[in-house]
Amino acid sequence: MSSPPQPKHPLGVWPPGPASLTGWGLLNRMSRDLLGTLGAWRSQFGDVVHLRIWPEHEVIVADPELVRELLVSHHDALIRWERGIRVFSQVHGHSVLVAEGEAWRNKRHAQQPSFSPKAVQSFLPTIADTVEQALVHWPVRDAHWPIESALTSLTMEVILQMTFSSGIGNDARIAEHAIRVTSAAANAEFYWPASCPDWVPWKRAKRRALADLSGLIERHVQTRSSMPRDAWPDDLLTRLLQLHEDEPSAWPLQAVRDECMTTFLAGHETTAATLVWWAWCMASNPSAQATAREEVRRVLDGRAPTAETMPSLPYLMQTIKETLRLYPVAPLLISRRSTRPIDLGPWQLPARTLFMLPVQLLHHDSRWFSEPEVFRPERFAADAPDIPRGAYMPFGTGPRVCLGQHLAMAEMTVIAAVLLQRFELSVPEGMAAPRPVLNVTLRPDRPVHLAIAPI
Repeated sequence: MSSPPQPKHPLGVWPPGPASLTGWGLLNRMSRDLLGTLGAWRSQFGDVVHLRIWPEHEVIVADPELVRELLVSHHDALIRWERGIRVFSQVHGHSVLVAEGEAWRNKRHAQQPSFSPKAVQSFLPTIADTVEQALVHWPVRDAHWPIESALTSLTMEVILQMTFSSGIGNDARIAEHAIRVTSAAANAEFYWPASCPDWVPWKRAKRRALADLSGLIERHVQTRSSMPRDAWPDDLLTRLLQLHEDEPSAWPLQAVRDECMTTFLAGHETTAATLVWWAWCMASNPSAQATAREEVRRVLDGRAPTAETMPSLPYLMQTIKETLRLYPVAPLLISRRSTRPIDLGPWQLPARTLFMLPVQLLHHDSRWFSEPEVFRPERFAADAPDIPRGAYMPFGTGPRVCLGQHLAMAEMTVIAAVLLQRFELSVPEGMAAPRPVLNVTLRPDRPVHLAIAPI
């Protein structure tokens, strides 16, 4: 039997939350430790918390049912937080990541076929070949291998091969540094109502980083444009350029560049971060690593994963899903603003309310996941208890669910399988567990080194 509907609070009554005259103190506390602060407020005030940060009213929603209600039932009444979008647009232009309304729908609809499960299968040989070639340059044995940097370079190489049919080459370290600088700058600017222009002297590092990233994309686009049309390879850039040729007014070359930038950044940064956490989970949980390796050995027998063999690697995929639960690469979705009044559970909330959606709190809630801090891939086994809808959403949910979720899962599964075929991962002696920190994505607080040894 369904529970009776909750009585509605009168309009103008807000959920409980921390008291503050202007809210700037709350913002300062959030800037020092956002995830820890949100967790403390959830423990103190409950699943729905109100923040008065002048001139805004912000509501933190950490109830799975209410999060789904917002992102699915009320999706047409929400836009993303304007400040966050302005910050992201400095790097991503007007790509599908930052677009709203009809512009977003058109971009999403046009690119959806390139990221469908069937389209992703066509990329699996490219992913596998790129991984095999990259791992040839790894040492056979190393007691302190910089695996975070190595995996970041590897995922850059993979996404560039899929997007441009070309590798990163000597640009790897430059791109890695540029991404780190722009991510840190974006994360800092989220906490200010406005940004100084990028030409001010103290933003020199950010200017250089943006120029390096734009130059990387521009070189690939110019190289493709100079090639004969019948020599274009079947990759993501060619598919974007076909959109440009078919509808040049809707898809000018700048739009192609913007989508390439988003594909490159989102397509490798999120995957790299997750794989770094996955490698740590494998190294610090030897029994899970051994189980996954045995499954890979039995199913693949030394071969690379294919579309036919991937479904036969359920435990390996469980380790990746559990990693995404423990360390969601986007632990906080971009805040949403309501464009009209919304009823959310017992609350009647006016237009222009901001909603903060902390995925990390959902993933670490002991009501939905027993011993939530423990790495337990069995949570995602076929015969495991159902997880409440909305309690697990590493790629978001609703119409704006991550466009590249199928590609990301396929790429991570292939890389993980090939790694387990070649190496045993372990924690170097005396190494403490890395602490997650948020700089747009969830990364370790210091570069991760692991011991690698041949199988």
